[in-house]
Amino acid sequence: MFYHLKTKFGNTEAVIDDTCGVSKFYEIADTLTTGLQVSFLNQIDDSETLDWDFHYKNHLLTLHYNVFNGVSVFPQHIKNVQQENNAVMEIAHFLERRAF
Repeated sequence: MFYHLKTKFGNTEAVIDDTCGVSKFYEIADTLTTGLQVSFLNQIDDSETLDWDFHYKNHLLTLHYNVFNGVSVFPQHIKNVQQENNAVMEIAHFLERRAF
């Protein structure tokens, strides 16, 4: 699996897979739960979009799914923008090493 980074307004978004179905979103969520022991705090499920917030190394991040854009991870920018962007990249590297 390969990801790509998008930066917009200082926000780094890691696009994990831009051509997948919702089942891959759930598989990635399970991998984050078991592999990094993250707990999802807030889960917003819509017919076309899922946004699940979680803490990773004291940073609030969102695992995002959209039927048109696939799965991505992005920060909420509550504290330090650069550190939160780095946390997003760590998550992306972790997921890249997993086979989906």
